[in-house]
Amino acid sequence: MDIEGKVAIVTGGGSGIGRALAHGLATAGARVVVGDLNESGAAETADRIGAAAVAGPADASSAEGISSLIALAEREFGPVDIYVANAGVIGASGLGSDAEWDTILEVNLRAHIRAADLLVPGWQQRGSGYFVSVASAAGLLSQPGAAGYAVTKHAAVGFAEWLAITYGDDGIGVSCVCPLGVDTPLLDAVRASTDLSERVAAESIVRAGTVISAEDVVSATLDAVQADRFLVLPHPAVLDMYRGKGADYDGWIAGMRRYQRTLRG
Repeated sequence: MDIEGKVAIVTGGGSGIGRALAHGLATAGARVVVGDLNESGAAETADRIGAAAVAGPADASSAEGISSLIALAEREFGPVDIYVANAGVIGASGLGSDAEWDTILEVNLRAHIRAADLLVPGWQQRGSGYFVSVASAAGLLSQPGAAGYAVTKHAAVGFAEWLAITYGDDGIGVSCVCPLGVDTPLLDAVRASTDLSERVAAESIVRAGTVISAEDVVSATLDAVQADRFLVLPHPAVLDMYRGKGADYDGWIAGMRRYQRTLRG
C-alpha cells in the first residue's frame, strides 16, 4: 500500500513503538490518529507530529474505544485506510489468575479482533485497507516467564494469518510485526521488576539478540506495508530460530528448558 495520503490509526501511540510508528506513518505522508489510554502520552505524540496527527485517548481493547478512534479519524481526516494494532501488555508472571488472563486477552488479542470486525466490511466495499498487527517474536518462538504474553502473542499471529488468508483477495493487506527486544518503556519496566518470572522474561528477550530501537521496527514495518508483505522480522535471526523450531520441535523445547535454567541462574 502507498502510505502517502492515507488515514491511519495507531493504538498504544503514546510511547515506545506506537509513538515511533505514528511518527513514521506521518513522515511517509499519512494522517494519523494516535490512540492511547494515556491521554497525555497520546497528546504529546500528536503534538510532536503536528497538523498531520490528532490524539485519541481511548481504550483500544474495547469496541467502544475503537469505534471512538474510527469516528475521530473520519471526522478529522476521512475513512480509515490503515489500522495499527500496537497496544499491548506483558501481563502477570507465571500462569496468572483468571482476571489477569481476561485482561491480557482483551488487550493483546480481542482488541485486534474487534478492530477488524469494525473495519473489514468497509474495506471490502472499498476494495482496500491495511491491518498491521504488532505481535512479538514470542508469538513465533514462545518466551519463558509470563504465560499470558506468550499465548496471546501466538494468538495475535494466528489471527493476523487468518485475516490475510480470508480477506487478501478483497484488497485487504496484513502485516504481522514480530521483533525481539526493543528499547521501550515496556521493556524497561519488566527489566526493573523484582519478580523472578518477569526478570527471566526480560532476560530471555535481551539475551536472545540485540536490543534495537523503535525506529528500527518502524523502518521494517513501513517497508512491509508498502510491499504488502506479511511477516515483519526486525531481527532477521528470528527466521533461523523459527525454522529450527519447526525442524526439530522436541529439540527446540529441550533447548528452551536449558535456556530457562541459565536465565534463572
